[in-house]
Amino acid sequence: MYVSMKGILGRANEGKYAVMAFNCFNLETAKAVIQGAQELRAPVIISLLQDHLKDHLGSHLLTKPIIQMANEASVEVAINLDHGQDIGFVKRCLQDGFSSVMMDASAYPFDQNIEITRDMVEFAQTYNASVEAEVGNIGSASDIMTGDSMHTDPELAIEFVKKTGIDALAISFGSSHGNYPEGFVPKFNFDIVEKIKKETNIPLVLHGGSGCGEENIRTSIELGINKINVGSDFMKAQVDQIRYELDKNPAINLFDLIHSTIDAGKEAVKYYINLAKSTGKSL
Repeated sequence: MYVSMKGILGRANEGKYAVMAFNCFNLETAKAVIQGAQELRAPVIISLLQDHLKDHLGSHLLTKPIIQMANEASVEVAINLDHGQDIGFVKRCLQDGFSSVMMDASAYPFDQNIEITRDMVEFAQTYNASVEAEVGNIGSASDIMTGDSMHTDPELAIEFVKKTGIDALAISFGSSHGNYPEGFVPKFNFDIVEKIKKETNIPLVLHGGSGCGEENIRTSIELGINKINVGSDFMKAQVDQIRYELDKNPAINLFDLIHSTIDAGKEAVKYYINLAKSTGKSL
């Protein structure tokens, strides 16, 4: 069934588990996510990145088929615009049927981030959609490797939540987008999560969940993370499958090659759902 993030994250907040969000960009990746979630009876979020939508098919072409897939699913499925930075594009996604959007104005000065996000919260209410936002800078894995500090200031995050009325907040406390070097596990500052959660009690979001390490993820959930975004590991599982299939049979046809990636992606989805403790949590 097609839902917004608000309800499923609210239950996750109460139950102290996390709902997984996987970056998709076509019907095959969305199918892998939904099938994995159905096998484990877990609510799930399909994240469609603004940059992917602009470079690939566009919201108007991709959203409706995925909504149909979500409506036909036996578990709760939300579609969330990931890192929506173009205000007009975010609004268009809501008009196209997104049940949730991330209004990422974190690159703006703090007061402007508040203003832009608050306006989007009001706009999204027309569509009964939920809004995620970000305070701090998640950045990329290369930023962590160079030692750049991107951590969220808890006091600013608390003020932001109070002034915007958002449904979920992405915070930076050690993770980054992309792939880390082999063997590298980021160091998390859990005090940030603990303080923001204590003062706001809203669903908090971990971006860049790939490669963070199981202990980091488990502790994050215990302290109040209720949504975990994974893109790199989900896509890597599918790329690895393509390499395997081509090595095994270089003459494989495109249909069989693409179809093989669905099962590979589904296994990555199930791994993270189990780690997030959301197995069996769908209505």
